[in-house]
Amino acid sequence: MRGFYTILLFYTFACCTKGKKTRWCTVSDPEQKKCAELAKALVAVLPPAAVAAFARLSCIRASSTTDCIERIRANRADIVTLDAGEVYSAVRQFGLVAVAKEIYSDGGCILSVAVVRNSSIDVRSLQGLRSCHSGVRWTAGWSLPLGFLLSRNYLSWSKEHPLSQDVSTFFNASCVPGATAMAPRLCALCQGQKSYIRQKNYHCETSHSEPFYNSQGALRCLRSGTGDVAFVDHLALESIEGSESDEFRLLCADGTQAPLSQYRSCNLGRGPGGGVVTRVNFRKVARKFITTAQTLFGQRGRERHRFQLFNSSTFGENDLLFKDVTDKLSVLSDDMDVSQVLGLDYVALLKGLGHEGSSLEDSVVRWCCISHAEQKKCEEWALSIKSDPLVCVGAASMRECIEKIKRDEVDAASLDATHSFIAGKCGLVPVVTEYYGRKCALAEGSAPLEADSKSIKMTHTHRDFGSVYVEELPCLFSSVLPSVVGVAVAKRSSRSIFMGNLGGRRSCQGHMYSPAGWMLPYTHTLSLEHNSSFCDPDQAYNQVFWKGCLPGSQGNLCKVCMGGTGEAATKRCADNHNERFYGNMGALRCLVGDPSGKSHGDVAFLEQHNLQDNIHSLSSTGWAEGWTPSDFELLCGDGRRAPLSEWESCHLGVIPPNIIMTRPVLTARVYDFLMKSQETLAAKSDSEFKLFESQQYGQSDLLFKDATQCFVHTSHMDYRSILGEEFYTRADAVFNCTHSDILEFCGQDVCSIF
Repeated sequence: MRGFYTILLFYTFACCTKGKKTRWCTVSDPEQKKCAELAKALVAVLPPAAVAAFARLSCIRASSTTDCIERIRANRADIVTLDAGEVYSAVRQFGLVAVAKEIYSDGGCILSVAVVRNSSIDVRSLQGLRSCHSGVRWTAGWSLPLGFLLSRNYLSWSKEHPLSQDVSTFFNASCVPGATAMAPRLCALCQGQKSYIRQKNYHCETSHSEPFYNSQGALRCLRSGTGDVAFVDHLALESIEGSESDEFRLLCADGTQAPLSQYRSCNLGRGPGGGVVTRVNFRKVARKFITTAQTLFGQRGRERHRFQLFNSSTFGENDLLFKDVTDKLSVLSDDMDVSQVLGLDYVALLKGLGHEGSSLEDSVVRWCCISHAEQKKCEEWALSIKSDPLVCVGAASMRECIEKIKRDEVDAASLDATHSFIAGKCGLVPVVTEYYGRKCALAEGSAPLEADSKSIKMTHTHRDFGSVYVEELPCLFSSVLPSVVGVAVAKRSSRSIFMGNLGGRRSCQGHMYSPAGWMLPYTHTLSLEHNSSFCDPDQAYNQVFWKGCLPGSQGNLCKVCMGGTGEAATKRCADNHNERFYGNMGALRCLVGDPSGKSHGDVAFLEQHNLQDNIHSLSSTGWAEGWTPSDFELLCGDGRRAPLSEWESCHLGVIPPNIIMTRPVLTARVYDFLMKSQETLAAKSDSEFKLFESQQYGQSDLLFKDATQCFVHTSHMDYRSILGEEFYTRADAVFNCTHSDILEFCGQDVCSIF
């Protein structure tokens, strides 16, 4: 039966390859030997009469992986396995294609870990040390650790010259195989043979002939005492066994150390594993060859007793042709873009590190705007500052902003608490947080700004806000980030409306996923007649309300919405300020009725921080005349009603501040831009443009909350800490039972789709 299967497999392959030879590129003598053994094993299992048609496997010896890429491009070799960073370069710079990915026992990704022997080293004190890297532009040995160091501002990069030059001065000396042409200091620790003949020069090359090449080589560099820290993938840790593992420690992102076994929680980031590349016109042959070789000699191969594709132990070296810990190869289809193969986060990281060279994007910050009014304010912001250029990019909603940031189409946006939760789940990170306190100083010696409204203090505290702020002020000295609250509002004349009696009413709810309009209301008893507990807020609101306006929703919860007019014309229920009933101002408009006096809503769920200002602005914006704060009352959770002034005791819950979020590698750039921008605008006190005011655009909370006094540096914190455990836990529970397109999009991670 086995013989019949092998013959069938061969004829399937032979009919498609038409006798083409497959030339595998190798980078060392041990790898050449393993390749030759694979070629013999293939000949041995195929019928003798079919050898000519099969044309055998040919092994092409090259000096490095870079040499392999050049040979494949020039049609002097056909196929090679590369680190994901090299896969990206091979595809984007040399026009090759990825045809397969290595899949390991725990998925298709690797973790970057920093390994040391000295217990006094931490990840914040790496400057001046000797470093060992698996390879230049390699995922675990270069891109992920450098991306981490840049995101925390431990490593500075002026961008006036390549990143490699700043890395070479950051470390005292290094071995980064493949960096020969970049900076001499990056090769100072390497020990490969030197020669003026390229084919015999292995010093600092991506070849097993360089003793410190790949993750195993970087560990060898550390073991020998040549280096102080080794940046490797977590898979290489399996080679450190028994009592030897006690000699090494991992450096964690929070500045601590941990045993090697804790690499899942103590690492510098996650990225894709290795991949196989070839020329475009050879991809069909390559896929068939890989499928055949794996079927015969893979972990579950029928001829595994003859040859093991993912085992290099008998050849005197590790990870030959493939990583030895590979479980299987996932063969890729023709329609897979490199971003799908390697992941959006990783591709964005490589762009941020300059893998595609410098471009105009390196000198600008692209801000996400979700309406015509935001676009106008953003453009005036750009004209009012002297910092790096600001480009204003449109999007349809906060959710689309998150997707665009992840896709590297924009760089940053200010997100409310719920969208910050989503963005954090999507791999984005905080830069700064909006500060709503009474006073705020931008820099030492500048006058503090006075806030008009009170603020509720959040229950969680933070430590360091960054040197740009003066911590002598009470609100900053307490290390507390003030929050806002969500409230339910009704007209004072509507005496029959109260919490618990909202069944069959019309609702005005800000926008989809808004903390005050979507996250908080359903946690209270909205209607005694519909008091079933709901996990999904949308189900609760559809059950309780007759109809309403929840921009970004659908069905009955869109029937009250009005859409936009003029330059801001949009369809009804759009999830942005173009919808006239969007946000805090929109929910208030929905409650009071349109300019003709027609009533649209019975209860509005919104944030308290600018409620009174929005009421006063109804007349100035031409929406409705004669409304004053005394015409409205709050609906308390216990069923009573109260004046707007009693919001501290009559609210639906505390809402964490907005967070400005971006991709990890851009935190320093976006932070510097915001600080320069903030300082420039603070110095121009007579400027007509105000970063934290929106009334002149006929809206509220454009780009940032109007209650913002300044930005607080929080890039050293994770989004969960800023949101607080209570809000994070609530959001996590809600999205565990609520379908979210954006979370589904972000969940398509390269580590889980194969």
